Amino acid sequence: MDRFTYYRMGLKSLEEIKKSGKKPTLLMHVCCAPCLAFPITYLIDYFDVTLFFNNSNIAPLEEYQKRLETFETYIGYVNKRYNSNVKWIVTPYAVEEFQAKLLEFDDHKEGGKRCYYCCSTRMNEAYAYASKNNYDYFTTIMTSSRQKDSDMLNGIGKVLQEKYPNTKYLFSDFKKGQQIDKSVEICKDLNLYRQNCCGCRYSKTKYEKDR
Repeated sequence: MDRFTYYRMGLKSLEEIKKSGKKPTLLMHVCCAPCLAFPITYLIDYFDVTLFFNNSNIAPLEEYQKRLETFETYIGYVNKRYNSNVKWIVTPYAVEEFQAKLLEFDDHKEGGKRCYYCCSTRMNEAYAYASKNNYDYFTTIMTSSRQKDSDMLNGIGKVLQEKYPNTKYLFSDFKKGQQIDKSVEICKDLNLYRQNCCGCRYSKTKYEKDR
């Protein structure tokens, strides 16, 4: 499997949806506005999109609030700019409970088992919601991030599709095709807040150490 496999799989799915003449529903797990910035501008042509913001991994509260406010500001812009009707769901912020679950992986390195647990937990919560509410498709915008392993995320998606078979998983690699550069450009043009680490206390510590 080469590094463009999931990107091509996503494009193939979009082409099939376009040929069908239908506009299925999509629930997308979202970590932040910068990752979402460009992909949402074309996904709204293929799907009736609802965004699922469940990010209790982000700390401290001030950082979470910045990301949530930026996310909601950007969706408001998208709906006005593209005459779209993107909806969004924000789950309760429960950072203490989430961080307690990560303590088991306290000594693991960034990108390892702790990150897998964090991503799979949030994706499972979102996928369960998609399945319960009969969404046609589910995906995550996290494949946009340079800090995230797209193979890992799509692997999680594949497992969850077997767990929730009534909702299809949309494979993706939103980094490819210069999408990440286009997202950065949108953020700069709109002066949107762009974070410098994943969001959990572990990633923040690593960022400050590596500076």
